Amino acid sequence: MGPIGIPELILVLVVLLVIFGPKRLPGLGKSLGSGMREFKDSISGKGGKDDDDDLDRPVLTPGATAVADDGPATTSVEEVERSTGLSEQPRA
Repeated sequence: MGPIGIPELILVLVVLLVIFGPKRLPGLGKSLGSGMREFKDSISGKGGKDDDDDLDRPVLTPGATAVADDGPATTSVEEVERSTGLSEQPRA
């Protein structure tokens, strides 16, 4: 059994053309090529998409808040209750 030659490659291409048709064959080749490239990049450790890209983003821990804590609030509880209409007013 020798190496694969031109007649064998032509036979494989004809069979693929008959099975998948002329419309789907370019898309299959493109997806096969991108899959092989992605596999090769993951094996060699190269590539644009990597899990280490997330390291430059800030990470929120369970005790952390997304709002900066600049110090005590300047609005009192009474002011908030008055502005929202939740203050208890004496009833007559």
